[in-house]
Amino acid sequence: MASTSSNNSIIQSSSSPSSLVISPRTNYYDVFVSFRGKDTRYNFSDHLFAAFQRKGIFAFKDDIKLKKGESIEPELLRAIQDSQIFVVVFSKNYASSTWCLRELESIFECSQLSGKHVLPVFYDVDPSEVRYQNGTYGEALAKHEKRFQRDTKMLQRWRTALTQVANLSGWDLRDK
Repeated sequence: MASTSSNNSIIQSSSSPSSLVISPRTNYYDVFVSFRGKDTRYNFSDHLFAAFQRKGIFAFKDDIKLKKGESIEPELLRAIQDSQIFVVVFSKNYASSTWCLRELESIFECSQLSGKHVLPVFYDVDPSEVRYQNGTYGEALAKHEKRFQRDTKMLQRWRTALTQVANLSGWDLRDK
């Protein structure tokens, strides 16, 4: 099925190969990409979004899709729920961002409930550093533990999501 950038998909009618029928899409986005803008927005992630666009893949991109002046979290959560597949770009500073960890927690939860696929990309970071939360990931989580002392359940959910997603087969892009 070909995607369009509207909330519809184009389906060829079986009666005539040249006739098209517009029907509502079941998911608004083909892919949701979770990434740390500070690390990858102007290099890897921009190239990834450009490749998606060239292939007709409709991807959620926060700096374009989020409306100025509106609350970020509900729109991000809606975009995650309305996506068919997830790409998580783990980079050196990914775990230092509470936004990234909240996205990851939502992505992991959504994938567990719906069976949607999560594709991890390890951009300039060792997958074991993410999986076992050591190195920069351990340092970032130690800072979050001090900051969110009263919400140990949230921190455990973040740790679980990091471990489980890092255990998935993905792409290791260190030094490439």
